Amino acid sequence: MVLLSGRRLTDRVTTTPALADGLADFIAGMPKAELHVHLEGTLEPAMRRELAIRNSIALPAETDAGGGFAYTDLSSFLAAYYPNMAVLQTERDFFDLAYAYLAMAASQGVRHTEMFFDPQAHTSRGVDFSAVITGYHRAVVSAQRDFGLSAELILCFLRDHSVESAEHTLEESLRYKTWIIGVGLDSDERGNPPARFAGVFASARAAGYLLTMHCDVDQDDSIEHIRQAIEDIEVDRIDHGTNILEDPRLVALARERGIGLTSCPLSNAVVSDGGKTAEIAELLRAGVKVTVNSDDPPYFGGYVTENLQFAAREAGLGIDDVLQLQRNAFEIAWITDAMREALLAELDDYAATRGGAQ
Repeated sequence: MVLLSGRRLTDRVTTTPALADGLADFIAGMPKAELHVHLEGTLEPAMRRELAIRNSIALPAETDAGGGFAYTDLSSFLAAYYPNMAVLQTERDFFDLAYAYLAMAASQGVRHTEMFFDPQAHTSRGVDFSAVITGYHRAVVSAQRDFGLSAELILCFLRDHSVESAEHTLEESLRYKTWIIGVGLDSDERGNPPARFAGVFASARAAGYLLTMHCDVDQDDSIEHIRQAIEDIEVDRIDHGTNILEDPRLVALARERGIGLTSCPLSNAVVSDGGKTAEIAELLRAGVKVTVNSDDPPYFGGYVTENLQFAAREAGLGIDDVLQLQRNAFEIAWITDAMREALLAELDDYAATRGGAQ
């Protein structure tokens, strides 16, 4: 379990107002899309220990008596996050990690998920790109067979690595292009604005990839990073991005272009001053296609269902609001029009059966 400023994250959740009768169950049963989850960030403590034993890797002493991950801000999170990946060594490891997440997602009603992965975090320590992508792809295929779950992979460039490293990673990815739907940008944002990677993203778009980009909450120059992503690089989506409210012009532009924002309230509550749920509600009511997702679930105390319940509880959202959040997710997902129509119809049927508005 994660610590938040010296407290467990669940302590914060239980101090917020109770959900309206039946809303927690309504959210749990609702068909969902998950558009912002890092596969490496789904590494549960138990799997970390299992893979360490499998690969004969010594682990440092756990910092949380419950056997989980403990930290209080973005810097301490990243300090734990990357070293934990050392247990991922083989194609089998990457398959097991992704398959475990996909099984969990299916159990939470996720019908479609688009998952980030960070190849540079592995190739930089000697793991072959092919082992990473092949393991993850096999899990995608298996999840479709075993759970009927649709899944896609999004390759993220690490913004605190060199542009040359990103270019090399993009080149490596092209032989697996049919397995990767898009590219993103994540990791430490300080001193690493989107403009630094504009050329890499232009090449990725020319290669046929869709584009998204992290603009994390409350970072230095957040609003300028969002502007660069929208106006200069012309991304299809923005990950996090709630600081866009600082500039009404950019809010209007995001709404006009149908640019989705993939927000993650539980992780916001750890690395910033709150879940940004009021901002999510404001964007929702302004007609921006904002969504709720899980980010790095075991690190932040919840998968997509728990994030939606947390957002509803903190912001006082009702059934119509959570339904719109899910409609947004299906509408901005990188899927075919036929699949989108089918998922929206399933959501409408669920709402009609359970008493929600359509």
